[in-house]
Amino acid sequence: VQLQASGGGLVQPGGSLRLSCAGSGFTLDGYAIGWFRQAPGKEREGVSCISSSDGDAYYADSVKGRFTISRDNAENTVYLQMNGLQREDTAVYYCAAGGDAYLSGSYYCDLGDMGWWGKGTQVTVSS
Repeated sequence: VQLQASGGGLVQPGGSLRLSCAGSGFTLDGYAIGWFRQAPGKEREGVSCISSSDGDAYYADSVKGRFTISRDNAENTVYLQMNGLQREDTAVYYCAAGGDAYLSGSYYCDLGDMGWWGKGTQVTVSS
């Protein structure tokens, strides 16, 4: 069981990147898939998660309106389209698979519910 995150790189402020999270050895369908990031000196935080049924999605306030999470079951891949990138988005981005989480009735990204993690991909936003 492996998750492989890719698509990171160096981009100027305002630019775009699309991250991919590919499953190997298991199908992502039926699992909640999340994107988390960790900047130097900071804790890992949830960026966006998509529910196992694709019916719900969570976005951190800092990325709402700029990032979009989607799933392609035929490709066994979950994507994170990142537009309008800001310097504050610079971090190592990780994808993870696990169970759905809800907080006060709203869909949520919870590190504790993620059982499988891939290696990260570096995103650097700089001019």
